[in-house]
Amino acid sequence: MMTKMNETGATTGTKIMMPHKGDPEVLTVVAREQGTLKPGQATVRVEAAGVSFAEVQMLKGRYFGQPKFPFVPGYDLVGTVEEIGEGVDQGMIGQRVAALTQTGAWADRVTLDAKDLALVPDGLDPAEAVAAVTNGVTAWQMVYRAARVRPGQTVLVHGASGGVGTLLVQLARLAGAEVIGTASASKHALVRDLGAIPVDYKNESVPERVREIAPEGVDAVFDHVGGPGLVDSWRVLRRGGTLVTYGSASTLNETGHWLKPYLTIMGRVLLWSVLPNGKRATFYYVQRWPKLFQRDLSTVLSLLAEGKFKAHVARRMPLEKASEALGLLVSGKASGKVVLVPGLQTEG
Repeated sequence: MMTKMNETGATTGTKIMMPHKGDPEVLTVVAREQGTLKPGQATVRVEAAGVSFAEVQMLKGRYFGQPKFPFVPGYDLVGTVEEIGEGVDQGMIGQRVAALTQTGAWADRVTLDAKDLALVPDGLDPAEAVAAVTNGVTAWQMVYRAARVRPGQTVLVHGASGGVGTLLVQLARLAGAEVIGTASASKHALVRDLGAIPVDYKNESVPERVREIAPEGVDAVFDHVGGPGLVDSWRVLRRGGTLVTYGSASTLNETGHWLKPYLTIMGRVLLWSVLPNGKRATFYYVQRWPKLFQRDLSTVLSLLAEGKFKAHVARRMPLEKASEALGLLVSGKASGKVVLVPGLQTEG
């Protein structure tokens, strides 16, 4: 993507604006001006920015803690440090880095606090690396910190063909667990390739099928769907099992205050956690362990570089096609991570 100088001499480029609620088509491509770096900051030339379900929720004004419209979306990025502010190590210049931004990553260049940047191992493809930033840390922390999955256990992953789901399956397998994964029938081949037993959530009774595979129940369930189905997730747990809920995809199109679905989930989690039946429920969000995020991100990127798991990139699309990319995610047709690549001229 070309970077230009405007009439005042300031560096300009491109960014994507989410102006108000609506469909993906409301996203607009606007000019970006690069301001002066403050001490401790670094400018990153973005090589890949992730498209996630968070942006789908933000577009409906239903994402926890999102800023007021208008704003630049973009939850995570991978890029190269081009410029640094006072107090930042000179060695950072030219380094490929990753960052969780929550918003702001959908641009050709982004200014961030240098302390929030994690080094990306040499040889990693930027699009594959960004697929492992938010999604990878989310999956890692849910498997190893929230559910504490161990060898010989059996776990259920809802949405096993999605951006987080594909990584949950692989990391749970890496931990030594047997995995059951829900997905539409067209995506069962991918789920099998990842090492999981697929279940068709559209045409099968998930609780019945899970009980056929694991008669005594499963040791962990990872549920991003929420809604009434969360009760089924709780019921298929065996004694000593853990339900990790990390979203409410099923309530995305509901009206009313955006907090309502999360309050319902939290209420159930609190109730279930005090029941004397030996099972446990917890609500996960990616900033749950902020002091551990950088460490866990480095671990995930190292495992990716070592080939211990694969990051599935569904599509690489130019930054200017952000509305099309978000529409692809909304359609449910993508298996894996949709990635925006500034400067990409054709879809790859």
